[in-house]
Amino acid sequence: MKILFVGDIFGRSGRDALQKHLPELRRELELDIVVVNGDNPAHGRGITEKICEEFYACGTDVITSGDHVWDQREIISYIARDKNLIRPMNYKQGTPGAGCWEKQLSDGRTMKVLHLQGRVFMNPIEDPFAAADRYLEKHKIGNGTSVLVDFHAEATSEKMAMGHYLDGRASAVLGTHTHVPTADTMILPGGTGYQTDAGMSGDYDSVIGAQKGDAIDRMVKQMPRMLVPAEGEATLSCVYIETDDSTGKTLGIRPIRRGGKLAAA
Repeated sequence: MKILFVGDIFGRSGRDALQKHLPELRRELELDIVVVNGDNPAHGRGITEKICEEFYACGTDVITSGDHVWDQREIISYIARDKNLIRPMNYKQGTPGAGCWEKQLSDGRTMKVLHLQGRVFMNPIEDPFAAADRYLEKHKIGNGTSVLVDFHAEATSEKMAMGHYLDGRASAVLGTHTHVPTADTMILPGGTGYQTDAGMSGDYDSVIGAQKGDAIDRMVKQMPRMLVPAEGEATLSCVYIETDDSTGKTLGIRPIRRGGKLAAA
């Protein structure tokens, strides 16, 4: 199965980059599934129904989120209606929405996405490792099924621990949240594709997506400042994965970057 994972869309520039580059990537790579992290597209804070519709219109199959999922109040009611928008599974039972997604392709193959959130330096929600165990015990890879995990976490150590913990049980484990693409794209010993962070899809002439002046003032002067998304040309930061249909494990994985400040990949 050919899968494209697009890292955190940040603000208007990130949305523009997705609309510009995703249709051509979908054709060029003959993609089966496109997964987009939509934690920050609404002016850098959460997502809206209108933005979800924009993402689907340009070729997105499923939208993951993260710690900003509830920033736009309309999402609390909307997420229960949109089965293609998911929040981290390890929120308390009864939280609106779902933490997993699946789709059966016309040829019978099945793609599943599990969304988890870390706890190191983040809000102490329920255990993501236990949530992963419960899900993967029932949803095994192989026999035409692939499972991708979006692990939205702050600490690189927690992300790497999750990758190794799920090695051989998930098709791929990809990190999001820290907005910087890491250079550790690899296949783990058990056959799971891995990258600590897929990176941000936004303007990199910024401080992780925010305009530089305000972010610098917050750090230098220790004064409260509202952070505003940078609006220059964005880099679309993605990870391309190809899985084996019989085993569900990763055959190949590589970063893809289009546009903006970062070197193309």
